[in-house]
Amino acid sequence: MTRLRVDPLRCRGHGICVLRAPDRIELDDWGFAELDGRPLVGSIQLRQARRAVAACPARALALDESAPA
Repeated sequence: MTRLRVDPLRCRGHGICVLRAPDRIELDDWGFAELDGRPLVGSIQLRQARRAVAACPARALALDESAPA
């Protein structure tokens, strides 16, 4: 199962990720990314997650292919 991960120390609160994967990413009160932690399901969610990872200027997002179920 693939999951989207965020490194909170790298996140700078740009918010671009929310535009790319609005179903999986929210911003907290300070504008930093918060993820729901559920596995990505289907090609649309995976595509959106890949776009969010690629768009992050701080490189704070990553796909975790080896995440346990």
